[in-house]
Amino acid sequence: MASESIDTSGFRDALLILGSAGLVIPAFARARVNPVIGFILVGLLLGPILGYFQDAVPWLEYVSISNPEVIEPFAEFGIILLLFGIGLELSLKRLWELRKMVFLLGTGEVVFGAGIIGFALTLFGYEPTAALALGLALALSSTALVLPMTGTRSPVGRAAFSMLLFEDVALVPIVFGIGVLGAAGGGNAVGGMIETLIAGGITVAVLWIAGRFILPRLFHQAARTKRTELFMAATLVVVMAASLATSVAGIGAIMGALIAGLIIAETEYRAQVELLIDPFKNLALGIFLITIGMSVRLDLSLMEWLQVGLAVVLIIPLKALVTSVLLRIGGASRGLAANTGILMSSPSETTLIVLTAAAAARIIDAETASFWQIVTAIGLMATPLLARLGRRSAEQLSPPTEMPEELPPAEPGRTIIAGYGRVGRLVGNMLEKQGEPYAVVDANIEVVRAARDAGLYTVFGDLQRHKILELMGLDEAKALVLTMDDPVQVVKTTRAVRDAYPNLCIVARARDSDHAAELYRAGATDAVPETLESSLQLAEAVLVDIGRPMGPVIASIHEMREIERNRIKEAVPGISRDPLRAASRIGMVSGEND
Repeated sequence: MASESIDTSGFRDALLILGSAGLVIPAFARARVNPVIGFILVGLLLGPILGYFQDAVPWLEYVSISNPEVIEPFAEFGIILLLFGIGLELSLKRLWELRKMVFLLGTGEVVFGAGIIGFALTLFGYEPTAALALGLALALSSTALVLPMTGTRSPVGRAAFSMLLFEDVALVPIVFGIGVLGAAGGGNAVGGMIETLIAGGITVAVLWIAGRFILPRLFHQAARTKRTELFMAATLVVVMAASLATSVAGIGAIMGALIAGLIIAETEYRAQVELLIDPFKNLALGIFLITIGMSVRLDLSLMEWLQVGLAVVLIIPLKALVTSVLLRIGGASRGLAANTGILMSSPSETTLIVLTAAAAARIIDAETASFWQIVTAIGLMATPLLARLGRRSAEQLSPPTEMPEELPPAEPGRTIIAGYGRVGRLVGNMLEKQGEPYAVVDANIEVVRAARDAGLYTVFGDLQRHKILELMGLDEAKALVLTMDDPVQVVKTTRAVRDAYPNLCIVARARDSDHAAELYRAGATDAVPETLESSLQLAEAVLVDIGRPMGPVIASIHEMREIERNRIKEAVPGISRDPLRAASRIGMVSGEND
């Protein structure tokens, strides 16, 4: 009889959430839908959408969430782990290297964006404190969506990365400030605000000082046991203890998680902690986003669809305008400013975190938080469309006059190396040893100047505008070698060049076998996976070091390389399996061209 009284709805809801994260989300990944969007869509499906049809189809109650409150603790823990992960990713060295772009461009983007959005919201009747909190939340942009689209090496990627990095840093004072305002009664009681500020400041200072002394010793003892579960337990204890301390101080649990991450980031245990926490962080983030999707009120969306649409139309252009103007003031071209501004214009997953913190602090009410969560979800799902719009705007706003006006084409018969970093320089050295002339194009002006000082024909240019390759004389080039460390841009450039030059030899750098297959589909003559080459070099070193003859080892490595390349090509219809095709096209049949 006791078993009959057990309510299993909570177990069913947990099973649905975990099953969705483990089974449904990989399907979105195969369809190339970003997991952030996928989690929100799953939440919409399991919550309001299936719930709406339950009266007509009773059995839907078994595949929909009946009690969203059951998983709220998991979502809160997900926010804590997410903020802890952000703290781990921030390091003083990284910030110092990008200090100019991060603290000038990033500060302007957050401050002016929040100010303009907040001012606009006050015109619509919001209280100043609520408008400020919403402005700070909506000024943030999505790291999870933007960086996979741009990488960090392209001009757009570098600009976006600098602003996103500052937003990660700014999340600390934003969360702290919201906690202080909330504890002070929304900012109306000055005495309460000062009291909370002092208590929070003392708590953060104690955590920082104690953490600097205690955490290295704690993790050292955990590491000496060589037991992963103890290391994980120590990490979770630190996160939860710090979160509890800041929660008691009145500035929110997620502030403690951020501080814990920042402290551990400065220790030698950062990499191990990040590795252990990453699977849990991603799963917890997924649960949080699913709960956001479930909390979207379809009745509110349908009743206030006009207001929701106006809010989206208000926020996205305002953010795009602020970012674009700041980039132009900083000297960026019109095309780059427009592309980056539009791409960064949607709210982010951290917007949802700030909204949750503001609602918990009672700066905004639950209905207001739900409304702006709907707006944020729509903005997130529109990000791929905004990225496409940004690229088209860049093409239209970058007239030919922005290109080098008197760029002499490279001599006919040269190989053009796009990207002259570590890999590009090694390729250039091999070409030079074989007596093959080559030219270089790179988007990093310092790299270009160094190459020119070395006497190389070098052009400064952004490969997102493929016109630069045409001006270099690509129609008379012997080959194009793409070595950029931006897998998305390599595929785009390969496809665009192949469409314009069907017979050109294109050799591209690939991250792995899947990326290589994608490059072959885009039209690459040959794609060289980094993971394959590093594995083969390791195998060669092992075999030689244990005493195997050099000649047979090298022959075996060459044979394995061709087997793997042919395996990749077999998965792509219409690709030739001739292993000497790319080499012969650039006159290096007798040498190794990897």
